[in-house]
Amino acid sequence: MSVHVIYYKDGAKMMRPVLTREEYLSLRNSTEQVNNVRRIRLGEEALKPRLLQMNYSCLPNEDGSLKGSKLMSTTVGMDIDHIPQEQMQTLRECILEKHQELGLLMLEVSVRQAGYHLVFRRRPELTQEENLRWASDLLGVDYDKGAKDITRVFFTTTASQEDLLFLEDEIFTASPGHPGETGKTGEPGNPGDSGEPGKPGEPGKSGDSGDSGESGNAGTPDDDDEDPAYDGLPYAEIIDKWWELYNDGRPPMKSNRDVLTFELAVNLRHICGFDRKLLGRIIPCYDDFSETQKMKCIDSALAEKRTQMPRRLRDVLAALKAAKESEEQAEADDDSGTARSLWTMRRMPQGVKDSIEAVGPALAMPVVTAICPCIGALATGVVLDVHGQKKGLNLISYIAGDFASGKGGIDPVVEAWMSEVAALDLMYQRQEEEWRAKKRAAKNKKEQPEEPKLPVRCLTLNNTVANLAERLANTEGKHAFSFTPEADTVAQKWKTSMSDFSVMLRQSYDGTKYEREARSADAVNVHIAHLLWNVTMCGTPDALYRVVSNYTDGFQSRIAVARTPDNTFAPLEDKPYVLTPYQYERIRQIAHLLPLIQGEAVLPRLEATGREWVEGIRQETMKNDDKVRARQRFRVCVTAQRMTCCLMLCRVCERLIHRYGLSGAETRLKQEPGLWKEMLLKTQTPSMMKTYGVIADALLENALFFFRDRIENAFNSRDYAGYMNGERLKRGKNDSIYERLDVQFTQEQAMQQAVAVKGAGVTRNAIRQMLKNWRKQKLIEQTEEGRYRKL
Repeated sequence: MSVHVIYYKDGAKMMRPVLTREEYLSLRNSTEQVNNVRRIRLGEEALKPRLLQMNYSCLPNEDGSLKGSKLMSTTVGMDIDHIPQEQMQTLRECILEKHQELGLLMLEVSVRQAGYHLVFRRRPELTQEENLRWASDLLGVDYDKGAKDITRVFFTTTASQEDLLFLEDEIFTASPGHPGETGKTGEPGNPGDSGEPGKPGEPGKSGDSGDSGESGNAGTPDDDDEDPAYDGLPYAEIIDKWWELYNDGRPPMKSNRDVLTFELAVNLRHICGFDRKLLGRIIPCYDDFSETQKMKCIDSALAEKRTQMPRRLRDVLAALKAAKESEEQAEADDDSGTARSLWTMRRMPQGVKDSIEAVGPALAMPVVTAICPCIGALATGVVLDVHGQKKGLNLISYIAGDFASGKGGIDPVVEAWMSEVAALDLMYQRQEEEWRAKKRAAKNKKEQPEEPKLPVRCLTLNNTVANLAERLANTEGKHAFSFTPEADTVAQKWKTSMSDFSVMLRQSYDGTKYEREARSADAVNVHIAHLLWNVTMCGTPDALYRVVSNYTDGFQSRIAVARTPDNTFAPLEDKPYVLTPYQYERIRQIAHLLPLIQGEAVLPRLEATGREWVEGIRQETMKNDDKVRARQRFRVCVTAQRMTCCLMLCRVCERLIHRYGLSGAETRLKQEPGLWKEMLLKTQTPSMMKTYGVIADALLENALFFFRDRIENAFNSRDYAGYMNGERLKRGKNDSIYERLDVQFTQEQAMQQAVAVKGAGVTRNAIRQMLKNWRKQKLIEQTEEGRYRKL
């Protein structure tokens, strides 16, 4: 038989033959399989290990196991991956057209719908790799070279017509006596084809297969879209919890990394199928651990006597599952959902995840909004292409919350991100103090000490316009960063010059030119080619209105606003959330690598996601003639893309640290300046695109919550001095003016529904303009004078 389904026994992968078409289709169409495929394609990548796995290229060992098999079957399984969507149909037609010449027996769409798995008759005179190369040349397309040995397995999809494109019964009746089954097993000395473990540090050559790629290839952290998981729990979270429980929250260091890595591997092997490659992938290289030495520890762990699952590992899994259930319940209890949605996403990158854990799930969105300007300032050399415009990661955020709402927990997190820059600034400030002392001593002397122009980047907002502008001019083309835990500092200090503050921040959002001419001969003229200044402010809603007092100049739309939840009647936490030394160190590691990343980032999938979001809001707002919301969407889209890019950069740094250790990651970034771009493209995963949607929705909702009434009044009144009159009315698409109207309606009926939705201030001119917009967008057509029909 040429089709074998994979199952586990005592942690080892076993194989059993699938004998008939009916059995094969039944396995693929089971309720669990169909549901898992559907959920994975909606973004729940962590479910992938639960999918059905098949092998088509080898026969089992005598004991029924897969690992190390040297017996080829009569067929070859081939993985064609990462195909652009526009080429998928063409490739499918080519394969089906050449099915007789190829000897095609099965063709299916891959789980990610970005490639195909196909099975064809083996040519017994060729090795496994030669068969794959022959088929590749015939079809004119590359195969996945990381999935070339005979023990590779495929993650199977469903038996639907959309997934299973071709199936021949011959695949179930291949003769066991075929010479290919006892013939060549691969190229001489190739450990991947012989089933022997590959050398440490050579991913993709192990005879056993992992659970992360489309074909079961464990791969490396550099080329996997999502991190692997056990029973829905990412291995990285399991390892973090392990150190939290059994090493005081600290990862191994040089003096104990061998022993602790061995101990970790001895435990993890029970939930990794005793898979050497998977263990090598998920266990980091701690404190400059070489890959070779790490793999020696893993090999020693795998050689230990096999026992039942250790008690300590069971405790770790139980603690994670309990926390997961608690988080899911917290999300269910949260009315808005957005506050906790980031917390419950499968896994945020290192540094970001630690920031969230330091403040708790309720403050997930506020802390992400607060740290993104830090990340953008640290990655000062990165330029992001959004809608064809290339700008730095320039971000301004405001965390709004009433007193005692938990905003103070964000302060140490921001300080952790900026700790290295702040330490450098402290050195510069000491040099300035020495200069001031010399200047005082030489007050009456002819020769005065020259004032140093030092690149201080962490700038206090308790400053004058002139001093701040001079500081911004001296940052050597790098981002400056300002943080204030009390936004009233801004309102009070800049009381008479809030216009200057607004102008500077508006120009910093776009990174445009900034100039300031000084009147005094002693003062400094400022000429900045590109103003780079990221700002995070925390304060009450009242302070927000003192900082943002003009609603027509564009300042408000450039600020990312987050809300802390209402904790008026919330019980006091049994164990308050605090930033631990372990979390601080993990944040510092990411912050250390970000300045080494420089260049232009072009992210087509993120751009497409942003455009799709903007178009969705455009359609909604047009139907409801909601001009304020329609306007907000433009800059919200840009801000959300910048914030998402910040998170993706953290993911790149995390994977480099995971693979090479901190100093090794630093070396790789210096030696291979383009490496980060390749890795960044692969972080455009479904879950990261979902994160973009969560961020964009939250930014839009908060902007409207705080500013909708004020914006409308500001545009309608010359002498506006209004006040916020409660929460805005949130309307769904079914409450829009457009949806309220019948298929056939009159201009008068449109007027009535507009008044019902927007109030008595609606004018007939506004209705005529609204109907004109609808006609231009082909939402309606005019049937006769004053009468319309929906399209």
